[in-house]
Amino acid sequence: MKTDPGISDPQHINWTRYRPGQQAGHYESFYQRGNHPTEPRAFWIRYTVFSPAKMPEAAIGELWAVWFDGVTGQHVVAKEEHPIADCHFSTDSFGARVGDRLLEPGRLKGEASGPDGSIGWDLTYTGGQPPLLLLPPKLYTGGFPKAKSLVGTPLAQYSGSLRVNGETVALDGWTGSQNHNWGSRHTDHYAFGQVAGFDGEPDSFLEVVTARAKIGPLRIPQATFLVLRHQDREYSLVSLRQALSATADFGYFYWDFASSDETVDIRGRMTAPAECFVGLNYYNPPGGIKHCLNTKIGSCTVQVVNRVTGRRTELRTDSRALMEILTDDREHGVTIRA
Repeated sequence: MKTDPGISDPQHINWTRYRPGQQAGHYESFYQRGNHPTEPRAFWIRYTVFSPAKMPEAAIGELWAVWFDGVTGQHVVAKEEHPIADCHFSTDSFGARVGDRLLEPGRLKGEASGPDGSIGWDLTYTGGQPPLLLLPPKLYTGGFPKAKSLVGTPLAQYSGSLRVNGETVALDGWTGSQNHNWGSRHTDHYAFGQVAGFDGEPDSFLEVVTARAKIGPLRIPQATFLVLRHQDREYSLVSLRQALSATADFGYFYWDFASSDETVDIRGRMTAPAECFVGLNYYNPPGGIKHCLNTKIGSCTVQVVNRVTGRRTELRTDSRALMEILTDDREHGVTIRA
């Protein structure tokens, strides 16, 4: 099997897979997110290319920005769409431009407007952690699964400023991540989560997804992929056998998951009240629109049991968890903001 150079070579891991003019439908996002060190506040900024199947001339660039404020309860959502001719997604380096809003190595700068108002950003970020793969490396090539995801910079440290509806928010040492996902269609139904630094364990990082997908008309069994980095060790529970034997149960505002191998047992729970979520429309390349219920200020607890020594560790955060639910259901009760 031919190896994807973007996976085998970390220097290339964030290069764009989209090719202008391609007939196959495609979405691809480069997103950054970060949390306030102590308060339930967070930002999420996403540079996206969307190309509907068999209509490459209709491709667009999307610019998303969300400010989550659990202190005031006032979240701000901004989204812009630009013709693909006004955008650039680099295929030979890390970088993207939507209009004149830039994403470069270690820096992002721009602004977006929407019905809620406007969000501007001028941020720098650093990080020394290696990229994190949520799927087995061999699954990053070929057509299965249809959606792929990785973390280019776990535990990224952000500095700079946001401007939210005219008010400046200074950032100094906010922790988050730089992320990259792409595919020919969105997963049919999923729960996705991430924690970049737990309370009292700032160097621990969790990435997890529970997915329900289809191959043609057939729905394949639910699978949960999980990676935890904790105390200089990576627990990568991402083989297909592990993913299919893992257990999970999720609704709109809760998610329980558990996975294990011969050395470790990991069990977790993510929750957030409805008022911590914003609802977003995600265009699907084959057609239609998915609803994404999205928060970056959820809570998470994780129990890690060493199956050899019996040692048990608990990780917790009250307001630093990323949690997303993707669904076709329209009865979730969360207002769609963009």
